[in-house]
Amino acid sequence: MKTDHFIAQLDHPRLEAAIAAAEARTSGEIRVVVHRRAIDDAVSFAQAEFLRLGMAKTRERNAVLLFVAPVSQAFAIIGDEGVHQKCGQTFWSELAAAMQDSFRRADYTGALVEGIERAGQLLAEHFPRRPDDTNELPDGVIDR
Repeated sequence: MKTDHFIAQLDHPRLEAAIAAAEARTSGEIRVVVHRRAIDDAVSFAQAEFLRLGMAKTRERNAVLLFVAPVSQAFAIIGDEGVHQKCGQTFWSELAAAMQDSFRRADYTGALVEGIERAGQLLAEHFPRRPDDTNELPDGVIDR
């Protein structure tokens, strides 16, 4: 799928509202990146993007990245070490399966909102919002 077509179908205000709502309950951070070019390995690209965006520098190492490469029909979910220690691989596998079902139905916004909401629930459970919490990373969808 062409990236421009994918991006045009995304409801950006809904995605940003989902990120803000999820982050209102947690000290964790959630970001969404749409990658424009074809890739071989979504996980490797997502890990590199995670680091490049400074997501490994959050106070509690509790950031989550939802990475989508529409041209390659691939996506990856990356959680920092603090998050991964709390949820383990099963959570990521279940989340990816739920998102994949929505992607297959061409419900791209729904797939990402599902990922944002589930990640937000996990973050809120293990990393509740603190009184001194600040939004460490922007909430907008990144188009690269």
